[in-house]
Amino acid sequence: MKTFSKDSKTPWQLEIFSRGLKKNQKLRLLQKHVGEVTGQKCLLITCGDNNGALNYYFREGGGNWTWADIGEHGPGPIEEMRELLDEEVHVVDPQKLPFPDGAFDTVVVIDVHEHLQSPDPFTDELFRVVKQDGRAIVTVPNGDGRKPVTVLKNLIGMTKEKYGHVRIGYSMKDLKGLMASAGFATSSTGSYSKFFTEMLELAINFAYVKVLSKKDDSVDVVAGTIAPSSKDQLDAVSGSYGMYGRVFPIIKAISNLDRLIFFGTGYAVMVEAKRL
Repeated sequence: MKTFSKDSKTPWQLEIFSRGLKKNQKLRLLQKHVGEVTGQKCLLITCGDNNGALNYYFREGGGNWTWADIGEHGPGPIEEMRELLDEEVHVVDPQKLPFPDGAFDTVVVIDVHEHLQSPDPFTDELFRVVKQDGRAIVTVPNGDGRKPVTVLKNLIGMTKEKYGHVRIGYSMKDLKGLMASAGFATSSTGSYSKFFTEMLELAINFAYVKVLSKKDDSVDVVAGTIAPSSKDQLDAVSGSYGMYGRVFPIIKAISNLDRLIFFGTGYAVMVEAKRL
């Protein structure tokens, strides 16, 4: 059985990230908006669905980064992040971030708001820790429940709860409004993951949550996770993962058909907003 150990050439966290369609689109969009941050103090906040690969690639781009996670999925993902980064990852209370006022030039928040019953205190905290003229870059799932793949998710039981969400997400308008209510001024927006990518991601997530984890008792799927989030989970499905790797070029080619869809907003949205 093939495993991805700490002794392998590529850390397992980066190996699995390299075959993530949506995560790579997210990273490319965020890197474009983060831009040059050499000499800046930066903060990345995630919410459990992160093995440290995103942090790793942001760190490679420069800047003085601090890492934080809401810790919703327990200590496991936090330890996996620390293993890859060899740095501290702060487990934080979203209603009271443990950082001084105006501590950061850039704050990146990846898919956190949809996990929170009360997102306003968290957004207020983002405003507090961002420097004057600093910025926050926030991603969330698109909250439009009428989008075809979102409708299909609900029909096959891949509801928001399977993803650990308390709401589907936010529309671009709602996310801009949420940021504005905290005092931010939106400077740019973006989106990613259109129909083909979202359909493929749904099929992959469904296979993991509804099929593979049911066939193998050793796959302990933590509530709110929709893909392997630890080395043990990856090892448990290594046969299926190896097969996925062999067909991944075809899957990626299908995902690239999203480039033909010039209209509409993707299934995930991003707002970059400045503290004036």
